[in-house]
Amino acid sequence: MQYAQTTDTKAIHDDGETILLPGETHTSISSSIGGIVLSPTAVGWGVAIGISVLFLLALIYSITYLIAAGVGIWGINQPVGWGADIINFVWWIGIGHAGTLISAILLLLRQQWRTSINRFAEAMTIFAVCCAGIYPVLHTGRPWVAYWILPYPNTLGMWPQFQSPLAWDVFAISTYATVSVLFWLTGLIPDFALLRDKAQNQIARLFYGIISLGWRGSAKHWHRYELASLLLAGLSTPLVVSVHSIVSLDFAAGILPGWHVTVFPPYFVAGAVFAGFAMVVLLMLPIRKIYHLEAYITVKHFDLMAKVILATGMIVLYGYILELFYAWYSGNIYETFFAWNRMFGPYGWSFWALILCNGVAPQLFWSKRMRQSVPALIFVSVMVSIGMWLERFVIIVGSLYRDFLPSSWGYYTPSFWDWLMYIGTFGLFFTGMFLFIRLAPMIAVSEMHALLHQKKEEEHILSGEHDHAESHGQSHPQTA
Repeated sequence: MQYAQTTDTKAIHDDGETILLPGETHTSISSSIGGIVLSPTAVGWGVAIGISVLFLLALIYSITYLIAAGVGIWGINQPVGWGADIINFVWWIGIGHAGTLISAILLLLRQQWRTSINRFAEAMTIFAVCCAGIYPVLHTGRPWVAYWILPYPNTLGMWPQFQSPLAWDVFAISTYATVSVLFWLTGLIPDFALLRDKAQNQIARLFYGIISLGWRGSAKHWHRYELASLLLAGLSTPLVVSVHSIVSLDFAAGILPGWHVTVFPPYFVAGAVFAGFAMVVLLMLPIRKIYHLEAYITVKHFDLMAKVILATGMIVLYGYILELFYAWYSGNIYETFFAWNRMFGPYGWSFWALILCNGVAPQLFWSKRMRQSVPALIFVSVMVSIGMWLERFVIIVGSLYRDFLPSSWGYYTPSFWDWLMYIGTFGLFFTGMFLFIRLAPMIAVSEMHALLHQKKEEEHILSGEHDHAESHGQSHPQTA
């Protein structure tokens, strides 16, 4: 059986008001989405993953040299003991938040528009968390004893320091990663079974047969699948709030000016969703075009995601205003100096660039035309991604390089190895994403079938009501 991209041969008229274009059938959905996996490997995909692997090799090289030479190759110094490593850690954790939000919270709220984007966002979450998890381990300077952070019985009689933010991060990230992987794999089981049944290659059939776990699509299987999905969604929902709240407490638990504020947990969570949705938009626009998925990922999806970006962007902007207000209202001389220094000190350029990227650029999305414009979506998403990195830079470096004692002030500049490792994490991220695109359906086929069935039922009910209204009008002409 040969799969074809059915959207190549039909005109697509997207009015921006539907989440599934008309004319789709169960067969066309399976062919369009499943065909991406079962079709021969494209040259473009090979080139793309080859480039990603090169960046991944740069990451491996930089980590190897770091372990051999020590963290002194980074730009960290006294007083800036946290630098690009923690900046990039928090940034990658934020990128991973959109997947859990789309998958779990929108599932519990029964939002149909999540169906076309949840699988891709979940995969993005997992690989972003992998990139983030590298940094805290390497930041300790002795990654070979990182297992000491885990509370395991040992002859030394030593336990982790549970008052340490590093221990909090370990438990938060490991829990988040575990639940996200389980949620992702659970949703893939029916689609793996579909690929198993449609694959012509014996190796592919064996591979998908093993990982589909004996799925036969019986009523019992579907019942257990839906129950497991709801339970995992219920577990994932508090994680959206807890994980980045714990990451924010790494800062808020300190006494440094600019960190010691209670607004950090909700402000960080909103910022994580803000950055995560921007990355989903940025990645899905080219994927949608390259693989001809316009019938399933419609303009309406981007319109709704742009609204989420705008809403969370306003929360983030409100957080920036609150930080300055707290500094003024507290009357604390250190907080007041910090606020002034953040805006007009040596790193003042980063603060105003941050306001431009995260505060001004998203305001374009008040316009429906901008929310449905591809150039505008790309522009704002890029600006938000840059702005959220600058936000972490401002929070971390801006508080550390000038603390209480002028005699201990310093300056921080990321080194070549900081940038090489950061660029290398993109290699890890995109290598994982390209493998996912090649081995698993980017869109949940089973959920798209359910959405199509639901749409047909709604159309049938509406047509029945319309026919009833017409017959009623004919029998009582005086009421027409």
